[in-house]
Amino acid sequence: MKHLVLIFTLLATPAFSVQPEEVLDDPLLELRAREISKNLRCLVCRNESIDDSNADVARDLRLLVRERLLLGEGDDEVIDYIVHGVPGEFAGFGEYVLLRPQTTGSNLVLWGAGPVMLILSVLLAGGYLRRRARTPVGQVAGLNDEEKDRLAQILKE
Repeated sequence: MKHLVLIFTLLATPAFSVQPEEVLDDPLLELRAREISKNLRCLVCRNESIDDSNADVARDLRLLVRERLLLGEGDDEVIDYIVHGVPGEFAGFGEYVLLRPQTTGSNLVLWGAGPVMLILSVLLAGGYLRRRARTPVGQVAGLNDEEKDRLAQILKE
């Protein structure tokens, strides 16, 4: 029985990241806050959402999300506030804070760079192999007499 309790405690550890004092009274708002928090990256932990992180920065971000929801903002407005901020008030954290970065604007170049480079490398390799296969074996230039003599001297040494 002790082992079973220990296993369930270890499995539920991320659930303890959100402290009881952070939980909103309105269950619908709390559900929205949790959904938003699952998509925001902890700035201290690598690839961990602020909902799962115990870091102080993650806690501050969770509180900020809940504060913005209590102000009546929509989910997209809350995310936009955290990413871009408000000039003169809050600078925002940039798109790094998003666990799933947007595929628009300059990020579109980054999303497309990998597949484009793969396609280019396959095309270049295919062209090289095709040219190499077309070259007849007899057309490969051999060594002239001077080169043969020099090679013989090198091999004797």
